[in-house]
Amino acid sequence: MRERVTGSRFPLLANPPPWPDGKRCAVAFTFDMDADSILHLAHHKNATNLVATMSMLQYGPRVAMPRILGLFRELGIRQTFFIPAWCIERYPEVVEAVLKDGHEIGHHGYIHEHPNELSKDREEYWLRRGIEVIERVTGKRPVGYRAPSYRFSRNSLDLLLAEGFRYDASLMGDEVPYLLSNGNGSLVELPSHYAMDDWAHYMVGRDLNYMMPIKAPSHAMDVFRAEFDAAWRHGALWISVWHPFLSGRLARFEAIAELAHHMMEKGDVWFAPLSEIAAHVERLVASGAWSPRIDHLPQYPAPIPELEASL
Repeated sequence: MRERVTGSRFPLLANPPPWPDGKRCAVAFTFDMDADSILHLAHHKNATNLVATMSMLQYGPRVAMPRILGLFRELGIRQTFFIPAWCIERYPEVVEAVLKDGHEIGHHGYIHEHPNELSKDREEYWLRRGIEVIERVTGKRPVGYRAPSYRFSRNSLDLLLAEGFRYDASLMGDEVPYLLSNGNGSLVELPSHYAMDDWAHYMVGRDLNYMMPIKAPSHAMDVFRAEFDAAWRHGALWISVWHPFLSGRLARFEAIAELAHHMMEKGDVWFAPLSEIAAHVERLVASGAWSPRIDHLPQYPAPIPELEASL
């Protein structure tokens, strides 16, 4: 039986799913290996002249990724890496190492483009171009998607379903999986939120217009650890989002390693790639063992009329 928070008279998580083998919670360390794609997107004409920022971003694939893969190899854990397809083409040796260790590669745009700033046709073009690269390099189509910068659009679900995706990991609507439906089909949503993203804790980049107050790794880990401990108590899904160029730095990655060891010592934790978590949810739904919430998209057919009338 899951622990109850002291003083609470009702479960804080109303509908936690049953996890495999009676585990208390599900955990996924996910990595968005954007590398320098985001710099070329933001400063196409001048990116090659922004040498310091380029070096910061390329630290991810060149220095941090071997370190990250080494830890999860040591722990015997397979996880999910969301890599823009341009980065897959640019850093093939890194992708080869990810695949060799049995990790999943998810779709993360082609050049980290922002879907909700594009027409439906342009969004479809970049989605398909990314699929082609992933299929060519990995030998199979991707089943999972995370919108670059969480910029999921009103058209994204339709396009993902048309291309056969089985899950998305862009949204923030719960602490457990739920379904996204467009009325003709559905896929599994595996949510996270900004507090579980290292960007908010560490990102400083003048050329990218981000100047966050930098936290000590111990302060950032207070957030990630508190979220995990609550997930463990209540049976939730814990998905963290890490960028190798940020959290692959020595002190920060030491803290990640300590967090992973804390989870393993606590026990009854299911570590899995997102594709396996989504497949587990699909089996629960198909068997009737668990019924998740269903969100219908888009939430609104058009801008709300109350504001239209006042303009």
